[in-house]
Amino acid sequence: MSGKNINVLFLCTGNSARSIMAEALLQRWGLNRFNSFSAGSIPKGRVNPFAIELLQKNNFKTDSFRSKNWDEFAKDDAPKLDFVFTVCDNAANEVCPVWPGQPMSAHWGIEDPDKPELSDDEQRKLFQKAYWELDHRMKIFTSLPLDKLDKLSLQKKLEEIGHTLPEQL
Repeated sequence: MSGKNINVLFLCTGNSARSIMAEALLQRWGLNRFNSFSAGSIPKGRVNPFAIELLQKNNFKTDSFRSKNWDEFAKDDAPKLDFVFTVCDNAANEVCPVWPGQPMSAHWGIEDPDKPELSDDEQRKLFQKAYWELDHRMKIFTSLPLDKLDKLSLQKKLEEIGHTLPEQL
């Protein structure tokens, strides 16, 4: 994987919050080594306003983020994916398209922060929690010596990352 940017796709059913935040965080922590993308099986067609608010609060430019269907990444002209991570339990249980090149994959489930039945402040807390968990996982992922790990060791590390939580939670 050395010599080129590593393409990573984050999947979530609606592609409106967790996968968008994961895409943003990998852009930040990937230090130009990674290309990050996000998509959903049933995209909501808009990015959740709480996700946008939180990303802007953390100095992300948000104008390029959009909710999109994962079929965009299964086409012949799509970027060749190196990794595909599901960040919601629904997407992990769905039948995904066949990704060209058979990228490595893992489930990094994060609780859905989009709970309209809660107050805005309660939702903001859930979005912050999801953000911290994703931020923690991106830091671990981007620190892996990807070119030094064999496929089996790397798969184990990817699965372990999906179970890690930041200490402040």
